[in-house]
Amino acid sequence: MNADNPNPYATLKPVTQVMTNPHFETIGGEAVIIQLVEKFYFYMNILPEAAGIRTMHAADLSHTKKILVQFLIEWLGGPKIYSSERGHPSLRKRHMHFPIGEVESNAWMSCMRHAMEDVVSNAILRQQLEQSFTKTANFIRNK
Repeated sequence: MNADNPNPYATLKPVTQVMTNPHFETIGGEAVIIQLVEKFYFYMNILPEAAGIRTMHAADLSHTKKILVQFLIEWLGGPKIYSSERGHPSLRKRHMHFPIGEVESNAWMSCMRHAMEDVVSNAILRQQLEQSFTKTANFIRNK
């Protein structure tokens, strides 16, 4: 700090727009995310490679679907409902009691890949999301 200018930041212009994750808008908002989650669990119920991860879920998926929808809305740049209701996502910690290895993360990705093919019409967005989902699925592995 100098005596002539006690606030070294006084000359900075205010930021008029904060960069946010644009995927929420690009994917089509909450309605499309709900469709994505429905398709995701549809594939989890029918794909043979997903049988192992399906058994990690309750028979009634209603609550699980709601949580995934809220998480994806926030993760994709929408309203922060998930965090306000459930706190920080802490995905690794929340999944620690499930044995998740390469087989399980690959099965999860297979379900999501199929769901995205059905629901996400933008090929570039699908590719970006697949990269992000893959990174996340690999991050929560614990065996």
